Amino acid sequence: MAFSLDFRIHSEVGRIRQNNQDAAYASPHMLLVADGMGGAAAGDLASAVAATEASQSDRRLDDDHLLEHMAGIVQRANDRIADLIHADLEIDGMGTTFCGAAFSGTKLGIAHIGDSRGYLLRDGVLEQLTHDHSWVQSLIDEGKLTPDQAAAHPHRSLILKVLNGSEEAEPDFFDRDVEEGDVFLFCSDGLSGLMTEDELQELISLEDLDEAVTKLAALANDHGGHDNISLALARIVPQNDELDARQGVLAGSAVERKIPSVVRDDGPGYPTPDPIPQTPFDDSPEHGDAESARYAPKAARRSKRRGPWTIVIIIAALLVVGGAFLGIRAYAATRYFVAASDGRVAIYNGLPGSLLGYDLNRLVEQRDTRVEDLPVYYQQLVGNAVPAENLGAAHESADQLDVIAKRCVEVRRQRAEEEAAKTSASASPSPSPTEATPSTDSVPATASTPGATTRTYPTYLGPVTPTASEEADPEAC
Repeated sequence: MAFSLDFRIHSEVGRIRQNNQDAAYASPHMLLVADGMGGAAAGDLASAVAATEASQSDRRLDDDHLLEHMAGIVQRANDRIADLIHADLEIDGMGTTFCGAAFSGTKLGIAHIGDSRGYLLRDGVLEQLTHDHSWVQSLIDEGKLTPDQAAAHPHRSLILKVLNGSEEAEPDFFDRDVEEGDVFLFCSDGLSGLMTEDELQELISLEDLDEAVTKLAALANDHGGHDNISLALARIVPQNDELDARQGVLAGSAVERKIPSVVRDDGPGYPTPDPIPQTPFDDSPEHGDAESARYAPKAARRSKRRGPWTIVIIIAALLVVGGAFLGIRAYAATRYFVAASDGRVAIYNGLPGSLLGYDLNRLVEQRDTRVEDLPVYYQQLVGNAVPAENLGAAHESADQLDVIAKRCVEVRRQRAEEEAAKTSASASPSPSPTEATPSTDSVPATASTPGATTRTYPTYLGPVTPTASEEADPEAC
């Protein structure tokens, strides 16, 4: 049984940015969001190229050709970006995410690179379909950050893979069967990064798609609107000729940014589109292997017109990656954090994790304090890394953790003595007068002890002050 897409599209600047570097496209056969980056280096141009290429290549295909079709669109968009950079090196550094899907009537063929996201709402359950190509996501994958910590991480916008004209772009390609009632959302991080999955699920579940789009954008703005907000939203409905006949719609930079033409060695260049065959696997002589290669997933195709520019591309890409890497390493050298080293509290210089196979941190100091001596709450914090503005702040946090661990060790020792005393008393109902009750003089004052002083706890998540019951409860240790 074939279905149709009932789609909506939206793209706006938000409350902070000066221009819209997002682009979006939606049609009966395709949904796409592209989030440009590069600022003055024309991120809006990169996203406009991606969305425009999608619109020019848009057509209905069968299930078997969806991924090849999307791979061809991604490859051509990446090539167009490379052409524009070659023509004007001042825009070198621009790039764009690409997150979207081609629709056959029964299946979606999805292409994804960057940190824009695709979601599926099915039977009231929201599922994130795509996996962010970002640095914080790599730390989550390694167990070094929780999703909540990643959402507030200062480097959450650092993306590891984008379309930027480089041959090294490696998008994810996968397909997904559809069911009637499914709702698909493709959006930039200006939307997904500003709300919880519960909020997304609640609004995507609305029956009226127009209302859903309006409320999604409004909530992103209410939460700060610090980035461009773009989305393509669609519900899977029974096949409908009227819906299938709708025209595709572009939004954002794709309608606001003029894409300059590029003069190529073999004639006029973009935006004049290349001829597109009726099917991606047309084996007729006029297309041949070269045309078919345009639709191969993860193709590294580069036409002969590149000539000596290929070497320039490689060098430029290496310089960009190398410069970014050195910049991150330089920034990391100014940061500190407290984490575990061989089961003990330690101070590190740098940032948690690694980049391009290189650690972004070095061990500065390892304390004698064992992580297992801390309360479970603080064990988890140390396991996730405690950020510090400088070495002095890191020492202060480590010192406070030392105090907390020593308190717990003492509380556990006292607890053991009390248990031993109870066992002894049970075995000997009449203890001798010389037996002494364990003294509490050596135990640091708690909130339930008269004359107790206020104890200062690490401030990496803001002031953390346990309640009196938590402080007095030895189980906290």
